[in-house]
Amino acid sequence: MNHDAYPDNYIRGILNTVKTIAMVGASEKENRPSYFAFKYLLERGYHMIPVNPGQAGKEILGQKVYAKLSDIPEPIDMVDIFRASAHVPQIVEDALALVPTPGVIWMQLAVRNDEAARRAENAGIKVVMDRCPKIEYGRLSSEISWMGVNSRTLSSRRAQNLGTGVQRMRLDKGDR
Repeated sequence: MNHDAYPDNYIRGILNTVKTIAMVGASEKENRPSYFAFKYLLERGYHMIPVNPGQAGKEILGQKVYAKLSDIPEPIDMVDIFRASAHVPQIVEDALALVPTPGVIWMQLAVRNDEAARRAENAGIKVVMDRCPKIEYGRLSSEISWMGVNSRTLSSRRAQNLGTGVQRMRLDKGDR
């Protein structure tokens, strides 16, 4: 697969089918991108499992933290990698050793390792590199849009409160 660009239906298919996501490199620090990506996906109904050896045994947003993928006692649909590209080959090997193997390896923004991607794909695993599932979810569900910019109307007024909690948007094509 060409990992320089992904068709929307490929990304949408992944986000619509995965339920359990192990985030390798999840942080307990509220100002870190992995924390707010973790929180966003958790609020959208995904079962999020944080993986961080420095925080193992603790909790992030009420979810138990594991030291490594093999410590997780349940099947994982997707491994979301929030580590530098140099760490990806070992994380992919760890994922390939799981039974059952995850269906998706997702590497965050600026994370890319073509050899590890080939290894995962040869094992039948879908791969996404240099993308953020939080951003892709928001884009495909229209939570993130050009609404204010494209309409040429920008406002500092707070958006209308349409209810309590987070609305789970749909990723199905054409739903708005």
